[in-house]
Amino acid sequence: MNKATLEKVFEYASKPVQGTMSRKLRKDVKIQVNEGEVYEGATLFLGEEFVRVTCTKDGMNINTYYDWEKIASVRTLGAVE
Repeated sequence: MNKATLEKVFEYASKPVQGTMSRKLRKDVKIQVNEGEVYEGATLFLGEEFVRVTCTKDGMNINTYYDWEKIASVRTLGAVE
């Protein structure tokens, strides 16, 4: 999957955070990258060379970085309407 397609998937699942280059996951949308952890309420940064996913867990801010070229899949999860 190419970077442009992956960017569209991330953009679909999130909305811009005003005044920043970051994007917040939409309400009731979760994502999973490469069949790994499922992120909920996370903030995304779509950089030129990497994607950063920031979330809070157990009172700590956690940043996870993904190389665009190493992302094989992105799964979006949402409630059935």
